[in-house]
Amino acid sequence: MSIKLVLLPLFVEVVLTFALMMWMGLSRVGALKRGEAKLANIALGQPNWPVKVQQIVNAYANQFQLPVLFYVLTVLAIITRHADILFVVLAWVFVVSRLVHAYIHTGSNNVRYRFNAFLIGAIVLLAMWIIFAVDILLGLP
Repeated sequence: MSIKLVLLPLFVEVVLTFALMMWMGLSRVGALKRGEAKLANIALGQPNWPVKVQQIVNAYANQFQLPVLFYVLTVLAIITRHADILFVVLAWVFVVSRLVHAYIHTGSNNVRYRFNAFLIGAIVLLAMWIIFAVDILLGLP
């Protein structure tokens, strides 16, 4: 499998993370300038941001939870040469679930829909890890 094809879903996940970070920064600065938040009320990380800003902050923070396991698995799959077409397809499903999750999180924030997007990604990532572990432990090529 081409290294480009294996890394492309990871790159998209990284772009999502940086895009949310920039959006978070801009929305925080905007809220401060508009007087919707006060520095004294958020200086120690208190969640005293307007709802929309907090949604973006939470969506950004989520990129350092489940996706970390995706990053590690992708690197391990490349190093051990276990990144095949199934890995790439599942990686894309995972990344699309993260994009949908972030879209819902920063939009309607419908918890049921957001949870479903999270659950799909979690199940796919778990399947990826199981397949990888079985391949490695059984010595499959």
